[in-house]
Amino acid sequence: MTSLSGKTALVTGASRGIGRSSALALARAGAQVLVHYGQGKAEAQLVVEEIRGTGGRAEIVAADLAAADGAGKLAQQVRAVVGDRLDILVANAGISKAATIEETTVEDFDRLFAVNVRAPFFLVQQLLPIMCQGCSVILLSSLAARASVGTIPAYAATKGAVDTLVKHFAAALGPRGIRVNAVAPGIVQTDMSNFTKTDAGRDFALGIQALKRLAEPDDIGGAVAFLASDEARWITGDTLRVDGGSKL
Repeated sequence: MTSLSGKTALVTGASRGIGRSSALALARAGAQVLVHYGQGKAEAQLVVEEIRGTGGRAEIVAADLAAADGAGKLAQQVRAVVGDRLDILVANAGISKAATIEETTVEDFDRLFAVNVRAPFFLVQQLLPIMCQGCSVILLSSLAARASVGTIPAYAATKGAVDTLVKHFAAALGPRGIRVNAVAPGIVQTDMSNFTKTDAGRDFALGIQALKRLAEPDDIGGAVAFLASDEARWITGDTLRVDGGSKL
């Protein structure tokens, strides 16, 4: 992979799971990584320490992305650390809610869209002044955006919105030399998909995949680092499926 030495990166929701793996992968490639957390301060600090322990550069930043001003507050912190240039934005932070149509509340629906769609949108908006030619924006989509998996209709709608944003952002920001893509994982062994710890959950996951093993966060983090690199310099406006061949 092309070196990311000298690059600056922000990964939201980087205290655990796919965000953590993405932050570590970017750091291994040489980027300075801003590790964002919403609640898991201790976990985020461990990620920073792990990066620094291997000679990398990392800082911790915090913001509640469910709040209306969360993206703006995070952007202020990012600018205070990196100055006038951010090269890589990985909008990974997200929440899920398993509920039927009948069970979904207005509060649940609004919170899902606030964190999964509104926050990435306005984070891009707020950070645009320090993004320029060669920068890469990576949003997190999901298998649920294109296929019915589980009882998560509202969550799936947020990820469908992400796929749409990718195309519009890529078209709008392409003239500035900024690439915008998404990564769409399938079922990954994270806290969000803890049902895979049961035999039934594991059997379900393996049953919809061509590759017969459960995905780990590192399987996704590597794809994120690829899209951030010059190796992906001619890819924009796309959603990269990293799902082990799910729902083919």
